[in-house]
Amino acid sequence: MLTVSGVTCARGGVPVLADVSFSVEAGHALILRGPNGIGKTTLLRTLAGLQPAIEGEVSYPEDEGAYASHADGIKTALTVTENLKFWADVHGATLPGDILETFDLADLKNRMGGTLSAGQKRRLGLARLGVIGRKVLFLDEPTVSLDGFSVRLFASWLQDKHLASGGVAVIATHIDLGIAAPELDLTPFKAAPDAEGGADEAFL
Repeated sequence: MLTVSGVTCARGGVPVLADVSFSVEAGHALILRGPNGIGKTTLLRTLAGLQPAIEGEVSYPEDEGAYASHADGIKTALTVTENLKFWADVHGATLPGDILETFDLADLKNRMGGTLSAGQKRRLGLARLGVIGRKVLFLDEPTVSLDGFSVRLFASWLQDKHLASGGVAVIATHIDLGIAAPELDLTPFKAAPDAEGGADEAFL
C-alpha cells in the first residue's frame, strides 16, 4: 500500500536524509528509529505530502494519507464529542459509536477541550485518527504526554482496529508500543554534510 523509493528530504533547504527506500503492506506498521535531529519528522512530513522531496517517489492510494504530529488539533471552545464530530464532518465520515470508549474519553465527552489535561488532549487528538477514516497514517511521536495505560489504549486501537482493517502506519517513536512491527533505523540514511539542497519547503 505504501512504497517509498529513493527519497531525499530536506529541512530548511538542507538535505537531512538521502535515498530512503522501504515499503509497507496493508495491515502492517513500520517504526522509524534514530537519534533526535536525524530527520524523522522531516521524512514523515515529506511522505505525507506536506513538503516536497528533493528526489525520489512516494506512492500510496490518493487521499488516504494523514499526518499527526505533536499538535493535538483540539478546538478549546468545543466539547470532546463536538471536537470528534467536527473532524468526522470535515472528512464526510460517521462518528464511530465506540470511539469515546476506545480512547477512554466517555467520562469526558461533555468537557470543553480547553479544560483537558495534556494527556487527555493527546488521547482526544489521537481519537481523531479513528474518525477520519484514512488508511495510511504518518505518526510523529504519537504517545507524547501519555501514561502507560493510555499508550496501551492507543497501541490496541492501532493493532486491533486500524491495522486489522487493512490500514498502514509509519511511526516515529522512541518507546516500545508493544505492537508487532519492523523497525527502520534512519542513521544510515543521513545526508552527507556537503549534500546540495534545492527544496524550498517552509518547515513549521
